[in-house]
This record gives sequence, structure tokens and C-alpha cells, in this order.
Amino acid sequence: MARQQNPIQNHKGKPMTTNHPALAELAAIVGHRHLLTKPAKTAPYRKGFRYGEGDVLAVVQPGSLYELWQTAQTCVAHDLIIIMQASNTGLTGGSVPYGDYDRPVVLISARRLKGIRLIEDGAQAIALPGATLYELEDELTAIGREPHSVIGSSCIGASIIGGICNNSGGALIHRGPAYTEMALYARVNEHGELELINHLGINLGQHPESLLNRLERGDYTDADIAPASGQTSDHEYQDRVRDIDADTPSRYNNDARRLFEASGSAGRLIVFAVRIDTFAKPERQQIYYIGAHDPDTLTELRRHILKNFKNLPVSGEYMHRDCYDIAERYGRDTYLVIDRLGSKHIPAFFRWKNRIDRLGEKLRLKNLSDRLSQCATDMLPTHLPPFMQHMREQYEHHLILKMADGGVDEAASYLKQYFDAHPHDGAYYACSGKEGAQATLHRFAAAGAANRYHAVKGREVGDLLALDIALRRNEHDWFERLPAEIDQHIAAKLYYGHYFCHVMHQDYILKPGSDAAAVKHALLAYLDGKGAEYPAEHNVGHLYPAKEALANFYRAQDPTNSLNPGIGKTTKKKHWAKSCGCGGH
Repeated sequence: MARQQNPIQNHKGKPMTTNHPALAELAAIVGHRHLLTKPAKTAPYRKGFRYGEGDVLAVVQPGSLYELWQTAQTCVAHDLIIIMQASNTGLTGGSVPYGDYDRPVVLISARRLKGIRLIEDGAQAIALPGATLYELEDELTAIGREPHSVIGSSCIGASIIGGICNNSGGALIHRGPAYTEMALYARVNEHGELELINHLGINLGQHPESLLNRLERGDYTDADIAPASGQTSDHEYQDRVRDIDADTPSRYNNDARRLFEASGSAGRLIVFAVRIDTFAKPERQQIYYIGAHDPDTLTELRRHILKNFKNLPVSGEYMHRDCYDIAERYGRDTYLVIDRLGSKHIPAFFRWKNRIDRLGEKLRLKNLSDRLSQCATDMLPTHLPPFMQHMREQYEHHLILKMADGGVDEAASYLKQYFDAHPHDGAYYACSGKEGAQATLHRFAAAGAANRYHAVKGREVGDLLALDIALRRNEHDWFERLPAEIDQHIAAKLYYGHYFCHVMHQDYILKPGSDAAAVKHALLAYLDGKGAEYPAEHNVGHLYPAKEALANFYRAQDPTNSLNPGIGKTTKKKHWAKSCGCGGH
């Protein structure tokens, strides 16, 4: 008698469907090798970089833009939910399944769909779904230009289109959120039909197969490229960030001003390509490291620089001393990988961590990669230069100010004048090139330090809450001092962010036994009282509710609710039918 085969189970141990009629059609499009159905194979795609995990019918890995179109057509024909995923580097679970759905879910991975083409003499670029910020940065280096983001999400392998679809922010003050009004995308219309819309400004014909193949091959000439008919970056942001007396934030994900087709779509469209600006690399740059006893000192510096400087800073990154300390120890491996090997090795580092953690799960050893890395780096001496250690000892508040070209001398003159007049308020230090890179890397390493701290501490601490907030541009009381009824539940706080934009990342390690949901509710109510917006740049994912403007935008983009339903705690039901009120979670 033939042995009965056990059914495939999901990550919760429940049987999964493996004979859906769409699977054979999808395999015929991409090949069996690129159709993943076993939970062990789909796990790296189903589980978010920091948050979220769910089940899928399959993960599909198309190898061409036309295969992506055919895959989407098949999913729509079989009434399947589509979740698009590029690099899976999101921080709020916005490109992974989460909870239960009313239809089977197919996750389409765009990692194989690489491709970047520079146009308009390198002033713009066409990027395909799998192209990353790092790859664009590498492409632009030879012509002295840069992408929208050059450190941060670029170092973890984030995709260009993922940034556009989530209005991702970044450290660079001149450039604002990732944004374009020119894209090639598909949507499921109100009749349940998939339609392809070309707003790239490139004449590629009308038929999907030839259009997509021409785009992927770069089979078009300068004569086919029309001048940009819309913004290909946020051209208004510099004026907006300078408006220091405005009582609204400079940028945030619920801002209706920057929701346009692909921009802010968050998986509600299938984006095949975007047309974006590139930026001239400065001829001269200088980093000034500023320490202050009181946050009011940094408030005065920020307001003066934004109001009076002819040259905006390139960036201005804030860290509190407590964040500095935790990042120095628990972000050391990230720092060392980038410093010694280069940022291009960070994605490989995270892939190694994921493999170790999957092995750890089989052995019932939670957070194995974090514990191994921490044991190794704890044996090493400090990696930070003496001037930073001195600043850490002297000052509670730290600002890493980067200026370029004419702004270098402008800042040098102002900082000398200011601290000569206020010698007891703080100090500044003009970094060498190497020291500036070290300070910037330390700030970048802070972004993952809270996760490492939380993973290593285990049962010694409670949950981790990570908030991404946009403060009003006229906010003077920007440094958070929580009421005692909230503060009593928190074991450690990490405050860091993009200071001149007033975008702050605030990570809270709770005490054991604290009610994370209640603390988060209290924190958000406190922020509401300050006129803050959230999230600022990580998008709503499955962590934050989409406010009315964003929820309406999602409904307009995806009237049948077939693409990434449930994000922003909206309903997951077809045609936006009302759910139980819990966002389908």
C-alpha cells in the first residue's frame, strides 16, 4: 500500500491548499523553480524585515516584466489577492501577509526584475521593480551624481520602487520624500479587469507584451522620451522644510499632497517602472559634530539655519546620549560590516542572519543570529573615535550636521560665532572625512540597535515599540518628556531622527509585564495632543491606521481591494466590504 503523504502545513501548523488550479498556470509562466509553495521556502518572503508574518498560496518570482504581467493576469482571473514585494526591507510589515484573508494570497517577488537606465544625460533614471538604491548609487558614481537616498534604506538593499510606493523619507534635506508623478503601472479597475497604464513619458507602443519587452531591453531612443510632464522628485520640499513657523509637519505618509498614482500606493498598484530624478554630487562636503546640554540649543540652531542660511544642510541627524550608548554596543556589528566591507555587503549580512535564525527556530533557539553576533562584538574594543567619546561624556544631545559647497563656510562661521557667544551651552567639532563617516555610520547603526538590545535581553524586558513620527515644523518642545503614567512602563528609550525635517524615530523598550497595546495607545494619544503625524516615512503597513485621505487614495487605486488589502488597518474584504472593525487582523 502506498504511504499517504502528509499535507503541507502553514507556519501555524494548519493544512494548506496545494492543488489550486492557478498554481499550474503560474508554473507554466515562471517555471517550477520560481513558484514556491512549501512554507520553508516561502518563509523569507512571508516574514517581514522587522514586523509581520502570514501565509500564502504561493510566492511567484517572475523573471521578466511580461512574466509579471502574465502572473498578475492569472491571479486576477482566479480572484487571488496579490501582494507585491521588492526587497522586503519595510519596517511596518507592508509587503508581507498578515492575519487572515477572504481569498487566497499570492506574493509576487520582484527581486529578479533588475534594471536601471539613465536618461536625460543622467539627470533622470528609469528603474524597474527589483532595482535597488545601492545599484542606482553605483551606476551614478561614474557621472558624479547621486540617488534620492545614499545611506539608510540604501544600505539594507531597499528597492527604488519600494521607496516611491511608500513615500519613504531619508536623511537628505534637499530631497524630501521619495516621489514621482511618472510611472508605468497596472491596476485592477472597478470591473475587476487588469489594465496597464503608461505615464513614464516614453513611447513604447500599446500592446502589453511588446511594450514591456521594449522597456526591459531598453529598446527606445531619445526621440521616444518626452520631457517630464510631472514632478520626478519633490520639487517643493526645500521651501516647505524652511517654513519653520508652520504648525504642520514637513512630511508624513498620510499627507494627501504626495499621494499620486505609484507614489504612496503601497502595493495597491503593480508598478513596473518609475521615472525619477538624480542629483548632482557636491564638490565639497563637511560634517560638524555638535553636542548640547539642552535641547533648546539645538532648537535655536535649527531655526536659524533653516531661516537664514543661503545653503540648506545636506543632512542633520540627531541622537540622544542613551541612544548613542545602546547603538555603540548593540549596533556594533552593523557598523563594522559597513566600515570594513562596504554597504553593498549589508544585504548579504542580513541574509546570513535570516538563515541562522531559521536554523535557530528548528533548534528552538530564539534570536540565535543576534545572540551570536552580540557575543562576538562584545569582545571587541570600542570602534568610535576619541572625539565622539569625549562628546558623549560631555553632552546629552548630539547633532551630526552635514554641509556642502557654499554651506561649509556658512556653517563654520555661524557655529564659531554661536558657541563663542554661548560656550557653556555646547560645542562643535569639524570632522575629518574619516571621522565624519564614522559619526554617520554610528547614527545609521542606531536604527537597528533597539531590535538587537530587545532580542538579546529576552525576558529581562517587555515588548519593543518603535514609533516613526513627524513633528510640527514650529514645534519648540520637540524633545519628548513623557508623563509619569506612561514613563513608568518604559525600561529604555532610544531617540534619534532627521532633525531639520522634525522626523523622529523613537524606540521604547517596555518593562516586563507592561501592556504594549495600552502603552502604544497612550503614546499615540500624547502625540496627537502635540499635533504630530505618524507614521512619518515608514508607511502605515499593518502597524498604523490609514487616515481618511490615505484610505480614500487606496480605495481609488484598488476599487476591488485585491492588491495588498488590510494595510493601514483597512478591511481585507473584497470590494471594501465592512469587516468586524479590527482591520481584518
